[in-house]
Amino acid sequence: MDALTWRVPGKVPAVKLAAATAILAAGLLFADGDVVRLVLAAAVAAALALWAARDLFVPVRLAADPEGVTVVAGLTGRRHLAWSEIERVRVDTRPRLGLRTETLEIDAGESLHLFNEYDLGVPPAEVAAALEPLREGGRL
Repeated sequence: MDALTWRVPGKVPAVKLAAATAILAAGLLFADGDVVRLVLAAAVAAALALWAARDLFVPVRLAADPEGVTVVAGLTGRRHLAWSEIERVRVDTRPRLGLRTETLEIDAGESLHLFNEYDLGVPPAEVAAALEPLREGGRL
């Protein structure tokens, strides 16, 4: 039986790579001979490029099946959590800067795994609704 998976949408790493390119170009354009400005722009661009590379190489952030969930751990690792290890799955909704943000929280006691819409490709509430029947012992 296949697992349900949620992944980073393709546009997210594309935007990060475009921003990295723009920052590097601005650094080259405005460095005006200042090595510190150039190094700072290059460091920020490299960090954004590495962040985008993670999205490209490890696009699936969350997978679920009747045995449990698999979450991203670290930069490229994965961690499987059995349903018995998971204490709570909930969606945290908060207003920020006039917008409403949702975060999916998977609480496994010793670890808390957080996912937003940019990690999952769909609103966290949809993912929580899809996880609930699996957690209760249902089938895909």
